[in-house]
Amino acid sequence: MCGIVGYVGDKKAASILYDGLKRLEYRGYDSSGIAVNDGFNIDVVKKKGKLEQLKGKIEDNVNGGTTGIGHTRWATHGQPSDLNSHPHSDCSQNFVIAHNGIIENFQDIKKYLLDKGHTFKSETDTEVIAHLLEENYENDVLSALKKTIENLEGSYALTILNNKEPNRIYVARKDSPLIIGIGENENFIASDIPAFLSETKDFYILEDGEFAVIDQDNINMYDFDLNPKEKEIYHVDWDPEMAEKQGYEHYMLKEIHEQPDAVRRLMANRVMPEGIDLEELNLEEEFLKNLNKIHIIACGTAYHSGLIAKYMLEDLLNISVEVDVASEYRYRNVPIKEDELVIAVSQSGETSDTLASLRKAKQKGAKVIAFTNSRGSSIAREADEMLLLKAGPEISVASTKAYLNMVVAFYMFSLFLAKKQEKIEEKEYLEMSGDLIKLPDLLDQVIEESEKLMEDKAKQYAKSENAFFIGRHTDYTLALEGALKLKEISYIHAEAYPAGELKHGTLALIEEGVPVIALGTKESVFEKTLSNVTEVKARGADVTAIVYNGAEDIEEVVDHVIYIPEVNELFTGALTIVPLQLLAYYTALIRDCDIDQPRNLAKSVTVE
Repeated sequence: MCGIVGYVGDKKAASILYDGLKRLEYRGYDSSGIAVNDGFNIDVVKKKGKLEQLKGKIEDNVNGGTTGIGHTRWATHGQPSDLNSHPHSDCSQNFVIAHNGIIENFQDIKKYLLDKGHTFKSETDTEVIAHLLEENYENDVLSALKKTIENLEGSYALTILNNKEPNRIYVARKDSPLIIGIGENENFIASDIPAFLSETKDFYILEDGEFAVIDQDNINMYDFDLNPKEKEIYHVDWDPEMAEKQGYEHYMLKEIHEQPDAVRRLMANRVMPEGIDLEELNLEEEFLKNLNKIHIIACGTAYHSGLIAKYMLEDLLNISVEVDVASEYRYRNVPIKEDELVIAVSQSGETSDTLASLRKAKQKGAKVIAFTNSRGSSIAREADEMLLLKAGPEISVASTKAYLNMVVAFYMFSLFLAKKQEKIEEKEYLEMSGDLIKLPDLLDQVIEESEKLMEDKAKQYAKSENAFFIGRHTDYTLALEGALKLKEISYIHAEAYPAGELKHGTLALIEEGVPVIALGTKESVFEKTLSNVTEVKARGADVTAIVYNGAEDIEEVVDHVIYIPEVNELFTGALTIVPLQLLAYYTALIRDCDIDQPRNLAKSVTVE
């Protein structure tokens, strides 16, 4: 949610800030702006709408200064508008700031400042920070900043320009991500690494309760009591080209096609013919052997990956697994024992509800593992152990390759734990490890075989306003993810149901021509699913089935069939999801939707 950038160096800041914001568009936004300090004035330009609308204003209204900040806003307080866009300034425009997060007590602060004679231009919570800095300033910005944040309740990543210090940026962080890129004769600030990945691969990752003062050649960091801090440099091993489209029309399509390689990276040195090596998790043997309950907490797509894990862990280990939406978990009084494990799943590692749930679990004494795609994220740092997903940068708001790597990470972990608990025979363990190794090549095959059919089916789906996804066992969890993908990027109402629940109300919605995707990759429940498919077909539904090889009987019942290559039944989900992703993509393409940046959505949900 929202994007922050900053630059201080020896080049003109405006174009660098604009390019950084372009690379953060995936985070979601409805307006944007930049501020540049040339030593005489701080020029601020901001505009509702897409970045292209800001570009013309930058060229005409921004000085050639070499220090500046930028922001893409996702509205929370005040409607999207030019005035409500960031950056915001105080009365004298001595302080100009950009802010990610929410200031929960801004109304009280605003009343206090109005009584002091301050004049406000926007409806935002952010503007109070600039005026509070002005009120607290006595020729020392750090002291003013310390005093200011002592009065703020909520979350914030702050970048601050001071007109009296033209070659310096101040930053502060609490509960919203902020990183500092290290260059030669220049330094960068951003809310996420891809903003400046083409400029540097070395970053400092600010933690909660930290300030930084950034000049062209120096970066000084402090805690909120102004004690100096030393930090390790985080070196990113991503190729900058991984964050570019590389000839694809959209990031989402590129990331679907990247999935085989993403899974190869995840499994490298972890999945081998002789078994699964996850000793990096540093979990005690005794703890693993006696583990009999696992809690999985996540949001959205990550939550769906946890549902697949529930089936697999219960099948293999016969232990209790609870999967919770983090936004609910954090407010439940969930009983947790010290001998239980919590797995927090988040692509960004900054998902606000998941982070809050992780902290709650740790307070109760649970051991916590993070499954995340961001090594330096808050969730990665605060968990006891981390399994890095290694999906590479995922730019499209609709997750594909990160989701798939979450699913495969759970496959790996389930096998690893089954072995530790001696719940699996050696022969089966080695066979399943071998099947995991085959997954990337099978993914290549599924993409090649299903893309054209899904592109053709999308022509029909694009004309529909409703679609239904049905399945049993893990096929139901895949139906949930398939429906989510279709609705979030094509804006078609899509629902997923357990196939066995059709008679309990859903059949009333089935009528002539309504699209139904039926998933039947589980041989153990296929006959039951086939009966449910017959029910919707009898009521006129247009049915596309995705089934395991050998289920040819279904061809007599449905309109189209996609066969999933032969693999262990517990792993079919990793292959089944690909056609569903492609269907969503091509449907949205035909409907001329903003595929990579769907309306009202953001890549990383960092506020509650």
